[in-house]
Amino acid sequence: MLDVVFSHSYYYKFDSKQWKNQTPYPPLGTLYAASYLRENGYKVGVFDANLLDDPKTIQPYLEKHTPKTFVLYDDGFNYLTKMCLTTMREAAFEMIKIAKKLNCNIIVCSSDSTDHYEKYLEAGADFVIQGEGEISLKELVDALSNNENTDSIKGLVFEKNGEIIKNPKHAVLRDLDELPMPAWDLIDVESYRKIWENGGNEFTLNMATTRGCPFKCNWCAKPIYGNRYNSHSPEYITKHIKYLSETYGVNRFWMCDDIFGLKPNWVQNFNIELKKAQLSISYYIQSRVDLLLKEDTIDALAESGLEEVWVGAESGSQAILDAMDKETKVEQIYEATRLLKAKNVRVAFFIQFGYLEETKEDIQKTIDMIKELVPDNIGISVSYPLPGTKFYDKVKDDLQLKANWTDSDDLAMMFNGTFSTEFYRKLQRYVHKEYRKSQAIENFKKFFKNPFSVTKTQVRSMLLFGYYVPSAFLDKIQLKNMKPTNA
Repeated sequence: MLDVVFSHSYYYKFDSKQWKNQTPYPPLGTLYAASYLRENGYKVGVFDANLLDDPKTIQPYLEKHTPKTFVLYDDGFNYLTKMCLTTMREAAFEMIKIAKKLNCNIIVCSSDSTDHYEKYLEAGADFVIQGEGEISLKELVDALSNNENTDSIKGLVFEKNGEIIKNPKHAVLRDLDELPMPAWDLIDVESYRKIWENGGNEFTLNMATTRGCPFKCNWCAKPIYGNRYNSHSPEYITKHIKYLSETYGVNRFWMCDDIFGLKPNWVQNFNIELKKAQLSISYYIQSRVDLLLKEDTIDALAESGLEEVWVGAESGSQAILDAMDKETKVEQIYEATRLLKAKNVRVAFFIQFGYLEETKEDIQKTIDMIKELVPDNIGISVSYPLPGTKFYDKVKDDLQLKANWTDSDDLAMMFNGTFSTEFYRKLQRYVHKEYRKSQAIENFKKFFKNPFSVTKTQVRSMLLFGYYVPSAFLDKIQLKNMKPTNA
């Protein structure tokens, strides 16, 4: 018998784009919460839904372990959970329904339940925790275990006498090192390894060194950790890495922070701690171009094992960056990309089309930037209105018919932008083809300089050049003939 069973509602197989990648990550936020309750004396289990096919599979697990409390605690470090995909919400409701029939106290903590708590309460949840969840969760489970009143616990949303009560959020943890390491032993790590390796990828685990983000891009929501920025120490993270290396033989990591290494000298001290522990790792991160240009940050990152950095380039148009309150310059994207490449660090761009008042000139500037800098990878999306953001407030009146994507490859425009969904879906394909053309040209140059330095992937890129040229040309003509929605 378990006191508390944890699960989450992110099913990779329900998101075809992500499942196709064959690079699933364990539910890190869920494992942190489970570890915290376990350290405080509770018998806990984790029903990991990531790799499963159907939310109904949780029923035998709950029947076997008969927990008093069922906690649906989504991974707040997985940026896809912020998008509140409808497939995942439906899975959450199904799991709540099953747990309710088994007489569990049901607690939910997630981005979607924070934004739409009334839907989760209506689906059968007893409590929704808003914001960072561990402290509120422990206080709530303590009170439920002792049959004490829960009404004043911070962070809770619940229904009482037909009225929804929304308590103030709990203060966020400032010293993250107080948290025990995630409960990796409560999931099947080897099942993840198998998928990565079957997909031809080096097995990688996810790790968070921070919580929160102090920047205020007006389209970016922070429903769990907010605008504060708190960090683990380099010593804690090094100890965590050493544990994962020794226990699971993993030496490659996805640092899933919104922004890695923002705290002054953190990266430099991390590099020192890795050397002291004699750890040789590779890792990849998300960052901002302006931060990467500070002092010797890029040098320290490269020396400590940085393999790839995803930067929020978003646009090659300064007008769009300014409209987003991004607080970065196009020139910084160019400079950071060139410096990282000089250190043999791969650079990948997050690109966002469809922001308010975007023009074809803005779009062309972004395409030109991609073709000139030729990043190692690109991820293209259209602007997605997330509740709680200034951007959402600007377009919320347009969200009558569609307020969420079904999966992360949807690319539907959910507000009245400059162009239609059809235009942006065609644009995404066109930009990828232009990008592949630019990559092939770079590979041809490399081949003519030193034929033996070209990899099989680069040879394939050159062979496909003949396909991308006419295909991109046809897409360009079609895009040119597509008029703005308000034309």
